[in-house]
Amino acid sequence: MKKRIEKLFARQLDKIKDTDLRSKVVNVWVATAQKGGWNAEEIAKIPFTLLTETKGITFIEHTIAVTEGALGLAKAMKENYRVMPFEINFDWLIAGGLLHDVGKLLETERTGDKYKKSYSGKCLRHPISGAIMVAKEGLPDELVNIVACHAKEGDGAPQRIETILIHQADFATFNPMVMLEKGLLIA
Repeated sequence: MKKRIEKLFARQLDKIKDTDLRSKVVNVWVATAQKGGWNAEEIAKIPFTLLTETKGITFIEHTIAVTEGALGLAKAMKENYRVMPFEINFDWLIAGGLLHDVGKLLETERTGDKYKKSYSGKCLRHPISGAIMVAKEGLPDELVNIVACHAKEGDGAPQRIETILIHQADFATFNPMVMLEKGLLIA
């Protein structure tokens, strides 16, 4: 499982300079997959959301797109702002992007060829269950904030700049799918 996760996210993991952080990101994925009852091959097939038609976009593809999107936003700010009003921790940004939806491994279950919300997912949405798994691995509170607050659970809560960037990248990839399904996306 560990080798499969490392391979799936190789490009993003290679960008994390802190080797301990990189290892812990993988450990969270492995522990959460095991707790959710997923094997390495199944993870790559999970749809990125249960809330709308995904047009075949997977959980892994979404995770990579959000991570790279948040990274792109951070780089654009750093390269174009004459003065940066805040510091962006790029290691935390990448790790947070990779971990933002890890709780979906607990929130989702497969029955035959269908995916649905699991009992665990009915009890805790993925930002909360993911934040718990991140904290269990001993990652810093800043990463717990990123995972816990990247979705509606973070509305009105104090957030890291990395959390905000991941939130924006997450909804920039999710909202068009919802709008497409409702016929509201202008093509």
